[in-house]
Amino acid sequence: MASYRPNVAAIFRKPKNGRILIGQRNDFKGCWQFPQGGVDKGEDLIGALQREVEEEVGVPPNLYDIVACRTGYRYKFPKGHLKKGLWCGQEQTYFLCDYWGKKSDIKLDLHVREFATVQWIDPKEFELIWVPKFKRAVFKRVFKDFFGVKPKTRRKQKPVT
Repeated sequence: MASYRPNVAAIFRKPKNGRILIGQRNDFKGCWQFPQGGVDKGEDLIGALQREVEEEVGVPPNLYDIVACRTGYRYKFPKGHLKKGLWCGQEQTYFLCDYWGKKSDIKLDLHVREFATVQWIDPKEFELIWVPKFKRAVFKRVFKDFFGVKPKTRRKQKPVT
């Protein structure tokens, strides 16, 4: 029987201005998300977060502080797709992290490149059109829970910095 894959996501925030980091997926142009990924067998959530952040954006744990955590965000993959033949979707835990590094500390090529580019935006600027339809309900909840805002629904090509 298929179940939900445990997953972690990092919302990096610049404490001085509240802007957050989003990345455009390398494999799906026009789709933006936070650094995120699955929790490996035997791995705890913080260990998975640290590993995924280093793999996807090259940022070591000493350059950010976890300031909030929320769990229970769940979505199913479309059309009955099973990831690795096991997972019908993902159950995500989101971590809000204050980022203390510089722009040069973000390195997208340390591992297999997952993001074509990254942008810093105000949470109020985020648009649901940047996310695949099957993930939009989760993004609505995340933005409400962490920032008290509702993502915009108008159509735009990409975030503006």
